[in-house]
Amino acid sequence: MSKTTTFINAKLVLIDQVVEGHLRVEDGRIASLGEDVSRDSDEIIDLKGDYLMPGLIEIHTDNLERHLMPRPKVNWEELPALLAHDAEIAASGITTVFDALGVGEADTDSLRGSAWTSFLETLSFCEKNQLLRADHHLHVRCELPAPNTIDLFKPFHHHPKLSLISLMDHTPGQRQWENLEAARTYYTGKKGWSQEKFERQVSNAPKLQAQYAEPHRAYFVEYCQAHGISLASHDDTTREHVLQAAAERASISEFPTSLIAARAAHEHHILNVMGGPNVVRGGSHSGNVAAVELAREGLLDILSSDYVPSSLLAAVMRLVNEGVYSLPQALATVTHNPAKATGLGDRGELKVGLRADLMHAHFVNISTQKVHAVVKSAWSFGKRII
Repeated sequence: MSKTTTFINAKLVLIDQVVEGHLRVEDGRIASLGEDVSRDSDEIIDLKGDYLMPGLIEIHTDNLERHLMPRPKVNWEELPALLAHDAEIAASGITTVFDALGVGEADTDSLRGSAWTSFLETLSFCEKNQLLRADHHLHVRCELPAPNTIDLFKPFHHHPKLSLISLMDHTPGQRQWENLEAARTYYTGKKGWSQEKFERQVSNAPKLQAQYAEPHRAYFVEYCQAHGISLASHDDTTREHVLQAAAERASISEFPTSLIAARAAHEHHILNVMGGPNVVRGGSHSGNVAAVELAREGLLDILSSDYVPSSLLAAVMRLVNEGVYSLPQALATVTHNPAKATGLGDRGELKVGLRADLMHAHFVNISTQKVHAVVKSAWSFGKRII
């Protein structure tokens, strides 16, 4: 006989409203919810007026790579790195995570210039032994101008957890790195490159782009279409970038750098993803368009924590605090919308029949105009993970 759990005295954040009442879980799925108070259950959890939300869905996080290489050229053991990343994800209220793994880079000292075979074996080991808290999927980020991208992608062929591929081109002087000085700061700071190495890479980049970008792009577009994998463009800057993504049947535009690109994406029914840190900080670290500006224009569809897992919920609350979105609208950018964009129709909202991926959040008034959400607990498929 299956165990049932009922949450009572909860503020339930639905797709279009917030209601007070109960939510009942059975066999890992939402069995009932409503404004009445139900106590027919094996376990009763009284939220005492706190919020019960769908578990957050993160489709692009570099957090795993940060744990695998916490400093330039410092490799960390894969099992503890994955478990630490997973725990941080769960503590941020994220119940579904697309681990973003970059493939392709001329620099063989980097993670993205190395093979991922061993890590994929570690991931399979953790899942087989039920060591992970969140539901992990793979988001492979393909650097198109890199000579080794297709070879490094081979371990991902037919992998059951591969759910998203994004097409990247970080050639300095365009897209994310139109501002070369911003690129210099990033690569010499985070990547640990010397000034000489940066200048050498900038000089060589146009040649690599001319030789590899287009054939690699055609390869990955064909792979996604043949295997039913969701496709994302990356750092779209111009209308032409978006038109190309639309022709390739991309469903997502990750981090458009301009208002022009974001508007074009919406015209072609492509969902715009922006970074949670961009919202929390009030702007892009690369000097590109601010996420809040897109939100005010009705062009922000999905938020990603990018490089700070806790920024996902923090960004939601900033959008609410500033009156840009209502709580259900803001929450949809990290639940319903990313689920829809990646074909995960079994989660993303509080609805009977869907997975009981849930987050209990306590709201704290920091000031008269600022509310902070504290993650108290989370459940994946009805199982408590924090």
